[in-house]
Amino acid sequence: MAKIKNVGIIGAGKVGIVLAQLALAAGYHVRISGSGSVQKIALTIETLVPGAVPATNQGVVSKSDLIILAIPLSRYKNIKPKLLKDKLVIDAMNYWWETDGIREEVLDPDSTSSEQVQKYFNKSTIVKTFNHMGYHNLQEEARPAGAENRKALFVTGDNKAAVDEVADFVNTMGFDTVVHDDLADGIMTEPGSSLFGASLTKAELQNVIDHFDETEFGQKIKAGKAN
Repeated sequence: MAKIKNVGIIGAGKVGIVLAQLALAAGYHVRISGSGSVQKIALTIETLVPGAVPATNQGVVSKSDLIILAIPLSRYKNIKPKLLKDKLVIDAMNYWWETDGIREEVLDPDSTSSEQVQKYFNKSTIVKTFNHMGYHNLQEEARPAGAENRKALFVTGDNKAAVDEVADFVNTMGFDTVVHDDLADGIMTEPGSSLFGASLTKAELQNVIDHFDETEFGQKIKAGKAN
C-alpha cells in the first residue's frame, strides 16, 4: 500500500479534533468534515486545529490516503458506501446509548459493531482502533517511540496488510500497538469491557487482552449475551 501522507477525518467532535491535532503534529496533511456545512466547522477547525483543512465528506475522502470515522455510531449509515470505496478506513466509533439511542435500533445483536461497519462499507477496508482510550488521554499521553511508559492502542482488522499499515500510523501518532488480525476482536475494546476507557502500556494492554475470556464481559460474550 502507498505511504500515508494525507489523513481525512469524518467527524469534528472531540475525538475527531484530538486525532486531527495528533496527525498534524506527526506531519500529516489533515482534512476534516463535520455534520454541517464547511463554513459551520471552519471557525472550530481554525481555532482548535490550525493547519487542518475543513471540507465536505467528499472533499475529505477524495484527497486522503486514510480515512478515520469519528462520528456517533448511529450515523455511519448517513455516509454512502460508495464514498469510501477502495479506501483504508479506521473505525474509531463505539455504541454509546447517550448519543446513539436504543442499541437494537443501531446494531444487529449477532455481530460486533465493526463487523457491521465493514459489511456496510463492503468495498472498503476497515481497521478498528482509537476507540478504547478517552480523548483526553489520546491528547495528553501521545509520546515518541521508545518513551518510558508509552501508552498503547489495540489495532485489529481482517486484512493483515491494512492492520500493519494502521499500526505503523498509530505509532507515528504517539502510541505503541497490540495487533490482532480479526475484526471481531474489536469487541474487546468496546464499552463494557475492561479495556474501554483504560490508558495502558503495551504490556498492560496485552495482559488484559490475554485474560479477556476470564472477565465478566468476556464470559457474557462467549455466552452470547453481549456484543
